[in-house]
Amino acid sequence: MKLNFKERLAGLYLISTATIIGVLLLFIIFTVRNSVFQQLDDDLINELYKHQKDIIVKNDSLGFNKNAWMEHEHQMLEVNPIFVEIVDNQGNIIEKSPNLKEKKLKFFRNKDHKFSNYHLDKIPIRQYQIKIIKNGKNYGYLLVAMSHQNTHWIMRKLKRTLIVAYPVVLILLFFWALYIAGRSIKPVKGIIETANQITKNNLSERIALPEHKDELYQLAETINQLLDRIEDAIEREKQFTSDAAHELKTPLQVMKGNIEVLLRKPRSVEEYTVKISKCAKEIDRMSHLVDQLLLLARFESQQEALDIKTVSLDEIIEQIIQKKLNQIKAKNIQFKFHIKELPNIQSDAYLLHIIFENLIGNAIKYTPENGKINIELGKNYVRIGNNSNINQDELNDIFKRFYRSNKVQNTHVKGTGLGLSIVKRLSELLNLKLSVTSQNNWTEFLIDFK
Repeated sequence: MKLNFKERLAGLYLISTATIIGVLLLFIIFTVRNSVFQQLDDDLINELYKHQKDIIVKNDSLGFNKNAWMEHEHQMLEVNPIFVEIVDNQGNIIEKSPNLKEKKLKFFRNKDHKFSNYHLDKIPIRQYQIKIIKNGKNYGYLLVAMSHQNTHWIMRKLKRTLIVAYPVVLILLFFWALYIAGRSIKPVKGIIETANQITKNNLSERIALPEHKDELYQLAETINQLLDRIEDAIEREKQFTSDAAHELKTPLQVMKGNIEVLLRKPRSVEEYTVKISKCAKEIDRMSHLVDQLLLLARFESQQEALDIKTVSLDEIIEQIIQKKLNQIKAKNIQFKFHIKELPNIQSDAYLLHIIFENLIGNAIKYTPENGKINIELGKNYVRIGNNSNINQDELNDIFKRFYRSNKVQNTHVKGTGLGLSIVKRLSELLNLKLSVTSQNNWTEFLIDFK
């Protein structure tokens, strides 16, 4: 049978409580038994030493003060009597109290100064014995016994009471635990009901936080934070899909327009060449966009394994500069690459190449003709600066997908708006610190490897 959470919680509470109560009851029984027997043992020892004074040794034979036998307690068998017996070294009876009548106590060899329990005429008794030594000689043994029937009765009553009370208490505790568990998980039911109402079309719904800042408060708060992240991710995916569709639609429309122009009537070879060249450029643009989208998607879920090894940053940057040298010369850009100190970097060379190719490519695209680009390589950083301007309110947006800074001023600059998104994502994967500043017509990106 499967139990629900409330029943399991109550069961665990009951098991732990039952164990504690069981141990407590055993402790009570043990303590009461020891206390009762301790009192009985004290009485026995007191009687033994009292009767020890009545023993007489005369002519190397044991005797006893007869007046001691006349005490009332030795005459009565019914009222917790004291039994006294004197035996020689072989255990033969020399004297015994009258209340023993034809009965006799048990003599135990090698049990001096020890307590013994047995039955005398169906009466449970407790016995204590010592040696009778006079002038350094052992003449025999003094045995003193007392009924502990009352002790048995007390312990039996106590055990019966506890055995009956124990399951009754456990049953009451179980129902009480169910009640407490039900009240304890009541906020959880509220969380479940609210969570069931949340759908993909209703992600703005949030769980009401409990009044007390306990574990349930933390649970509700954590779920709300998770919902915030999910809602944000879905919104970003919607925006990404919309932007990607828009970016792909533009070159398709250009290609369609060129093809429709060519189909209206026969054209010259030169006109065909121009229109087809435009279509080829749009195809290249679409191909580049798709490559970047695939690259971004590939590293978005961190599924790509990193190839960490020693990297020569100066060689990577030199390769990128050589690759883009024609673009630099075409815009007559004053390009400066200053190696302040060669760094020793452990990272992924392929991903670093993508990062710096995007940053340097952006710097070339947005630097005006006759402008400047400075790259500084230090021990733990790379700084890339160029003549361009980014509004301060746009600095936090430039890393978003498909976002392009100063669209109105830079309509002549072709791009997809994915380059810096890729840079940011790869920097996060490599644990690099990426920052940007822009002022006085100078924009600078800083990659920190610390």
